[in-house]
Amino acid sequence: MTIMKPIISIAAKSGIPRKHLELFGDYKAKISLDIVKKPGSRKGKYVVVTGITPTHLGEGKTVTTIGLSMALNKLGKRSVACIRQPSIGPFFGVKGGGVGGGKSLVVPEEDINLHLTGDIHAVSQAHNLCAAFIDNHLYRGNALNIDAERIYWRRVVDVNDRALRRVMIGLEGGDCGVERRTGFDITAASELMAILALSESIPDLRRRISKIIVALTKDGKPVTCEDLKVAGSMALLLRDAIKPNLVQTSEGTPCIIHTGPFANITHGNSSIIADRIGLKLADFVVTESGFGADCGLEKFVDIKCRQSALKPDVIVLVASIRALKVHSGIFKMTVGRPLDKRIEREDLKAVYQGASNLRKQIENSTIYGVPCVVAINRFKTDTDEEITLVKKTALKAGALFCVVSEVFTKGSTGGIDLGRAVMEAAKAKSSFKFLYPPAASIKEKMNVIAKTIYGAKDVSYEPLARANVEIYEKLGLGKLPICVAKTHLSLSHDPALKGAPKDFVLPVREIRPSVGAGFLYALCGKILTMPSLPSHPAGECIDVDAGGRMKLCTLKKASKLI
Repeated sequence: MTIMKPIISIAAKSGIPRKHLELFGDYKAKISLDIVKKPGSRKGKYVVVTGITPTHLGEGKTVTTIGLSMALNKLGKRSVACIRQPSIGPFFGVKGGGVGGGKSLVVPEEDINLHLTGDIHAVSQAHNLCAAFIDNHLYRGNALNIDAERIYWRRVVDVNDRALRRVMIGLEGGDCGVERRTGFDITAASELMAILALSESIPDLRRRISKIIVALTKDGKPVTCEDLKVAGSMALLLRDAIKPNLVQTSEGTPCIIHTGPFANITHGNSSIIADRIGLKLADFVVTESGFGADCGLEKFVDIKCRQSALKPDVIVLVASIRALKVHSGIFKMTVGRPLDKRIEREDLKAVYQGASNLRKQIENSTIYGVPCVVAINRFKTDTDEEITLVKKTALKAGALFCVVSEVFTKGSTGGIDLGRAVMEAAKAKSSFKFLYPPAASIKEKMNVIAKTIYGAKDVSYEPLARANVEIYEKLGLGKLPICVAKTHLSLSHDPALKGAPKDFVLPVREIRPSVGAGFLYALCGKILTMPSLPSHPAGECIDVDAGGRMKLCTLKKASKLI
């Protein structure tokens, strides 16, 4: 069991004065935005952790982020980890928590995996207040001439609930409001979550909210939150949520947790504010982008870095032997079923074939002109021969270093080699660049992302997507970056296509505006903005003890509780 230190002492060692803390008990606190104005700066190195295309079990990206930050600290560098806040939906669904694991985790785990300081709930409330204003406006005469068939703003809830994907509201009209079709997204998919992650201050937050396009009028003009006169109230509800949360790792390294946008739906990175605070305080800031390099890293560069003007010094790409074997196509990994035992046996052929994904994700990482370090997240079943093969493959593909990471089992001591490799890579020359220029058209940007990053041969557009492109170009939104929403389980849009698929056509079914966040987002394939629960959700195995602490029970026992 981790012995936590008072958060005040963690803050003091990090250079955060007590006056900049808002305490939530002894072990967590919010950081005042005033600290950004504090004189002096360490101008720390900026390290982003990404990964190969993950399996359903995850490949240890969060564990590596946390363990690397602790290893750098052990090597005499002041370091800070910056990660996203986990969503309650996946926690009670399939994925489980988002605090790392083993000897590389952030604490207090339960608080972080549940409500932390309430930021996600604030996003839900602000988002749904806007939805209520829209329907009230329709009911009160619709002075803005909103087209009820072209309302983009759906409602949100932080639970995986497939039954809410499409709903009818205002049934029977009259006092129940205007009857229309709509639906729910998960809170992590809210544009407000993306805005919170990309805002630099409360005035910037307010400005961005005012620009949100919630609908179009019947003559095709945009309707914004400012038009609805709800932008101010929404910003008020988020005034505390914009402040990052300070916690600690299992070894007492400071960790800033802030915002939780999903990388397969939205831009998948923690907040700019959190990173700026970390860079002001530390020699190294280790931040994490969601899922593989084709998802979170591409959006980290082309959305987050484009807006923040921050440039990464090192990219760490996490890989695991078991995932490479799955990418070979020889084995299958199915949610809710035991791991194929053959994956745990040495199989150099499967590793070699699956390494096509590693090679492509190294290419996707180095294309930005930044040194790439591959971290092999070692499992006990990995053999020395398999690891040697991966190292040779990674270095040949363009990685500057490839090292084994054992931070899960050994904590910071298991990340010393990784820490040293990152420190050396941070000294290397880099020529940071974006993937595409802002002046490119919507379709030109989609082509670059699909062909260069995913390996597609072309992009197709369904009728709704074609209509969206025409509307947004007319409205002058074509210069915004593109945020692609697609499966995280493949480089393509199809989760069944493993390795490094080629010659596929990326289907775009719809493009939605996120003008306040500063991008357009394209929904590809069968990606959904409201996840669902599996046959046996993780929540079946969760209970509470007499003292109010979480406890895990067996699936058999859980079935009797519901």
